[in-house]
This record gives sequence, C-alpha cells and structure tokens, in this order.
Amino acid sequence: MELREVMGRRRSIRFMRPYQPVEPEKIQLMLEAARRASHWGNVGGLRAIVVYRDSAPQETIDALFAPIAGYQIRRAPVTIVWFFDANAVDEQSDRLRELLAAGALGVGDNKKSDLEDKIIPFFDGIRDMLKGAGINEVDCGQGIAQATLMAYEQGLGTCCLGTADTEEIREQLGLPDGCRVLLLQTVGYPAESWEAGGQRPRQPFEDLFHLNEYGNPFPRSDEVITELTEDGFFTRPGPLPWREAELEFLKDALDVPGSGLI
Repeated sequence: MELREVMGRRRSIRFMRPYQPVEPEKIQLMLEAARRASHWGNVGGLRAIVVYRDSAPQETIDALFAPIAGYQIRRAPVTIVWFFDANAVDEQSDRLRELLAAGALGVGDNKKSDLEDKIIPFFDGIRDMLKGAGINEVDCGQGIAQATLMAYEQGLGTCCLGTADTEEIREQLGLPDGCRVLLLQTVGYPAESWEAGGQRPRQPFEDLFHLNEYGNPFPRSDEVITELTEDGFFTRPGPLPWREAELEFLKDALDVPGSGLI
C-alpha cells in the first residue's frame, strides 16, 4: 500500500478484535519507525512501554483505564504507553558529538571547536528549560505518527487516547523521575471497517494554512487535489449510510458497556 493511500485510510480505529493477538514483530516495526523519527539535538527522548492485555498484571491494566472511552483499553490486545524521558537531555552533549562525527552538524574547519566551546556550553546553560514541554512533545509526536503509519501499513488499527491519570500510570509502570506520560495508543486488528464511518470533518484548507502572512491563504491547487484523490488519499465523507448499523453490531459483539460516548 502506497504512503498516500495509507495516510488517506489513517484514522482512529476504536473497535478492535479482542480475540486476535498482535504479533510482537509488528509492534517492533512500529517502534523501529518511531526510533527513526527526528528529534532536536538528536536527543531521542521518546520512549514507550508496550502493554499486552493478556500478559500484563491486572493492576497495570487497571492503571491504564481512561474514564472516557476506557472500553477501548479493555478490549484492545495491546496498549502502548508513550512517554518523554527528560533525563535524555542530560546526554545531549554526546548526542551532538555523534551528529558532528556523522557529518550532520556544522560546516568549516572550526565546527568541532565551535561545538565544544560555544554550542554545548550554551545548551548546558538552558538545560532545565530544554527538558520542559514544547518542542519535545512536537518531536515525540513525529515519532508516534511514524509508528501509527507503520501500524496501518501492516493492517493494524490504532487509537491515541489521553488520560488524566498520568502520575498513577508513571508509578505503576515504574517510570523514573523526569519521565512524563504523553498518551496511550491502543493497537489491534480492526473489528470495524477501515472507513470507520467515513472521512472525518476537517476545517477548510484556506482557514488553516497561510502564505507569507496571517490571513493570506496558501493557494490550493485543484490539480493536487485530483492527484491525491486518484491515489486514494481522500475517502468518502462520513457518515456512511450503514455506519449506525455497524456500531450497533459492534456494541453487541464486543460487549461494549453502556451507551452514548462512554
């Protein structure tokens, strides 16, 4: 499946087959993709703990439970706990030296001395700030996105979930101080159709992207839209006519508790 088609199909899959395990090799491919993502200064602070529902302690599963759509965690064969390890910033100097040695940092004859005498001391002076929220979450998001695309390429479905119980999760999983939980990602084979009701609503392109200054929309080419449509990037908008019947079937088949959104 081509990348554009994968991206076109990529959407949250909330209903997964609880009876079909996910091969460790496929999870590894997701983690390999996340590991290759870019991170400022080559710090690589994105980390993950993979929790298999059938082998993890029950108290671990209970700690992952989310009050909103928690049934997804109960049913999904795998939940990946993505977190950022701020302690990785303490090793930034070595990561920069690795970049220099790989030919990926600096130009000219003085690049080594500039790194040691200027760049590293500068970053050491703002180390605490560099451990904070902001660009770290952006770079970690790139890694999670790459893992998600890898999952879809392999026929898996995923859904990223937020949780307010990050401290409980951190303690239950034994994460060191300085680590902060980013999100939970359920992984499994889809029980619902890949369309999952159709393309989600999105805000107009012209309202989101600007050229040179705010309020000047970036020009949107009809030729590009045609090309993406032919590649399967765009799919039918929801709701599809049979979606409600599918949801009713899944509710009974998967024994989803309650009704409504929770």
